[in-house]
Amino acid sequence: MSGRGLTRDDVIAMKESGERRGLVQRLGSHASGRRSSDQFCVYVADRLVLPELTEEDIRRIAKGEKALFDNLIKDYIAVHLLYRFVVTEDGQTASGIEAEVKTGVLSAGKPLLNPG
Repeated sequence: MSGRGLTRDDVIAMKESGERRGLVQRLGSHASGRRSSDQFCVYVADRLVLPELTEEDIRRIAKGEKALFDNLIKDYIAVHLLYRFVVTEDGQTASGIEAEVKTGVLSAGKPLLNPG
C-alpha cells in the first residue's frame, strides 16, 4: 500500500505534473534489498532468503558483512519476485482493497509476506 493519505485531487495532480512518488518510490525501496529502510525486505530476508543461506553465508553475515545479506536479498527480489498493482482514486479505496488481499478474498489465500 502506498499513498494512503492521498486524495483524488492529489492523484490527479501527480499525474498531470509527472511527479514520481508514492508507489514508484515504494517499489524502488522494496527492490533495493536494504533491510534497514524497508520492512518488505525484512520479510523477504526472514521468510525467503535466510532458509537458502549456507553456513558460510551466515558466518560472514554474523561477522558484520551486512552488505552481503542486503545484496542477497536484492538479488532474490530481482530474480524471484513480481508485483502487480491497482491505481485507485484515493487512499481509502486502496486500503479497502489491501484489507481484502490480506484476508485472502482476492486470491488463493493470504499473502506469505504480510498476511495482516
